[in-house]
This record gives sequence, C-alpha cells and structure tokens, in this order.
Amino acid sequence: MKLQPDKSNAPTINAYDRAWIEVNGVRHEQSLSVSSLPDVPPADWATGHFEALSASDFSPWAQSGAELILFGSGHQLRFAKPQWLQDLIARGVGVETMDTAAACRTYNILASEGRKVVALLLIES
Repeated sequence: MKLQPDKSNAPTINAYDRAWIEVNGVRHEQSLSVSSLPDVPPADWATGHFEALSASDFSPWAQSGAELILFGSGHQLRFAKPQWLQDLIARGVGVETMDTAAACRTYNILASEGRKVVALLLIES
C-alpha cells in the first residue's frame, strides 16, 4: 500500500550553509521564505539580522493558508518575541522555532508529506 506521493510539487531545499541556502538548484545568500503553498515561490524575507525582525516580517503569513510556519532563527536557536507572532497565533497558524539548518530539514520532510508549510529562514550577514 502506497502512503506517500512519489514527488511533491513544493520547492525543495537542496543544500544549506551558514551564508546561503539552495532551493531547487538556486543559491540564495539572504534571508528567504520557502513555501509548499501553490504559486508561492521562494522569495527574499526580512533583513538578515535577528534584532531587526518585527511583527511585519511574520504578519503577512497569517492569511497565507499555511498550517505551520517554521522560523529558522539563524545559526543558533533564538525564539521569536511573542508580539511578532500575534497575528499568526490569532489565526490559528502553528509556529515552530529552530535554527535555520533544522528548519531546512524539517521543511523538506513536511513539504514532501503534502503539508501546507512555510519556512522563514534567517541567513545572518
């Protein structure tokens, strides 16, 4: 009995390092969003510094249709401030925080399962 599709149509994170993330063969050297949602391509996200993040970096995703947001907080685990996540929480969107490397791996697993997931990945300059 087959339980998983052979291939997901979601973008795949192929590789990552502290200074870049490769999505579908394209290397990104600044913070980006990667989504398994239809018609939402990988895009630049945030400023590249944890201290500069704000609610406006997270709020647009509250109405995206995602069931889960993975916040990759850079090379070390740092939790988002609660005020940054208020819109997501109010809409019932789950948020998980982990370092960026772990968020890349977790995104690939969830996207391959067909989950509606968005990874907000901080690459610190």
